[in-house]
Amino acid sequence: MSEIIKTENLEYAYPAEEGQLSVPVLKGVSLTVGRGEFVAVLGHNGSGKSTLAGCFNAIRLPTGGVCYVDMMDTRDEQNTYEVRKTVSMVFQNPDNQLVATVVEEDVAFALENMGVPPEEIRKRVDDALKAVGMYEYRAQAPHRLSGGQKQRVAIAGVIAMMPRCVVLDEPTAMLDPQGRREVMAVVRDLNRTYGITVILITHHMDEAVQAGRVVVMHQGNVLMDGAPREIFTQVDTLRAASLTVPQTIEILYDLNRQDGAALPIGALSVAECADILQQYLQ
Repeated sequence: MSEIIKTENLEYAYPAEEGQLSVPVLKGVSLTVGRGEFVAVLGHNGSGKSTLAGCFNAIRLPTGGVCYVDMMDTRDEQNTYEVRKTVSMVFQNPDNQLVATVVEEDVAFALENMGVPPEEIRKRVDDALKAVGMYEYRAQAPHRLSGGQKQRVAIAGVIAMMPRCVVLDEPTAMLDPQGRREVMAVVRDLNRTYGITVILITHHMDEAVQAGRVVVMHQGNVLMDGAPREIFTQVDTLRAASLTVPQTIEILYDLNRQDGAALPIGALSVAECADILQQYLQ
């Protein structure tokens, strides 16, 4: 699997205010993301995960080290346009990304700015809205949609640009449970059906378990990197980094500690957890 994103000793520090020192946020991150991967990035507030996401799209440029996107150095301004065509961003608040008064016009907005021919815009907009299940709402006003629907329209706008990688920075943080489920279904489909590389920044463990790989950020660097089952069974390490684990694992882990059971704790789904508990109770 060839890589689409690679960082080498990546550092980022926010500019200092007058009379103060700069604040380092990323402290030598070395990481690769392969084409077609679905990677979840976890970390408590201030761990550097959102700053890292911004580096992938050249929103933030390294203050040390380097970030490559499809072998392009993001520090080179001549690469910025191609970097952002390759890696598109979806942010927390969909209202900040919706700019038009009609859904299909919003999805077409970036394409028009890119100079895409009208007939191609029509096809891409229709295909993108169908991909996120919002085609029937194409003539609606965005402000009349639910939060989950708005976020799906924002994702459609990204899909229409045909990026090879999508970075979603806590896209469900402002949504209710139904909206979260809607958006995560679209995110999974982007990766599985369309082969788009997905990098999901999240603090929801139930979202991270849906990824093929989990990267845990802590104090500006990579603390853990591996498959979800491998990462989430390291309960003590995650708790020390101020993170929780999926409830299914937490239940089994606490039973082992409190009741002296010897249950396998790698249950990532409710069904897996229920099977283990049923055998234990019998």
